[in-house]
Amino acid sequence: MSDLAPDDYAATLEDLKKHVHAARLRVQRKANNELLQLWWRLGRTILDQQAEQGWGTRVLDRLASDLRAEFPSMKGFSRRNLTYMQTFARAWPDADSIGQQAVAQLPWGHVTLILDKLTDQTLRDWYAAKAAHHGWTRAVLTHHLATRLHEREAAAPTNFAGALERVDSELAQELTKDPYTLEFLAIDGDASERELEQRMVDRILDTMRELGPGFAFVGRQVHLEVGTTDFYIDLLFFHIEQLRYVVIELKTTTFTPADAGQLGFYVTVVDDLLRNPDKHQPTVGILLVAGKDDTVVRYALASTTPPIAVSRYELGEEAQKALPDEETIARAFADELTRDVDADTR
Repeated sequence: MSDLAPDDYAATLEDLKKHVHAARLRVQRKANNELLQLWWRLGRTILDQQAEQGWGTRVLDRLASDLRAEFPSMKGFSRRNLTYMQTFARAWPDADSIGQQAVAQLPWGHVTLILDKLTDQTLRDWYAAKAAHHGWTRAVLTHHLATRLHEREAAAPTNFAGALERVDSELAQELTKDPYTLEFLAIDGDASERELEQRMVDRILDTMRELGPGFAFVGRQVHLEVGTTDFYIDLLFFHIEQLRYVVIELKTTTFTPADAGQLGFYVTVVDDLLRNPDKHQPTVGILLVAGKDDTVVRYALASTTPPIAVSRYELGEEAQKALPDEETIARAFADELTRDVDADTR
């Protein structure tokens, strides 16, 4: 029997590696789900005993000590973690459905972060579902909690309802935020449009994280030749889930109706020259401005045919107001170290 040809072996190896990675992921998810259900059961039991037997702080301290003694190789039985378990069970009280909840797909560090930062149960469910669906890291979840993504997502004023079919306009609206927080650019409010644009490209991964899932970077200063005139788009993206081009223009000034006209022109040209009408959804544009009067924006959008959105961006001190203070960051870092130790010993 002859050996496999190099190409055959490489293809077979890659296929086997995919199977191994997929199996490991399934095992990790199942183990995580089982662990969260255990934490929920402990939390529920403590809550019941507190209500029925009046368990207090000393009982919790003793319980933490006894559990650590019984299971010395298993982390997670600190008094603080037992308190998190109580909050977890109180937040999601349905024993029959906890395994099917989005929160059950998250690492424990994500769960405790959500419990720390939010008291509204609807918002807890919202962030848990988003984090599970998009596979957010703890750093990304921290960023979105600090900048109140639930208030910003799909919030930009647009003309999508009139410029696109109803279902498509709702999808396109989900691509928008208002405002966009660009504090990661480390640039002040006096920066020029080109400096802002360059920093966004230099930090493209952070930029796409803020834009949202599904964005793929096409290019900066993308050349468009229209007749005998050359035009250049600030930033061009393609959304791989919605299959559409997204034109982004930057203005370091307050919005004017002329800005909407310029962006609408670029959207029309991209739609005509780059878009494949048999495969792609209509192109949309997002204008990022330093400031805007929503009444002016509303009138400008009403008289603009191509689908565009107008949103404000925040830099420097404006964005920093939404970020956690140094003490919170230090505490989160300590929690992250604890979570990593717990994960290594599970």
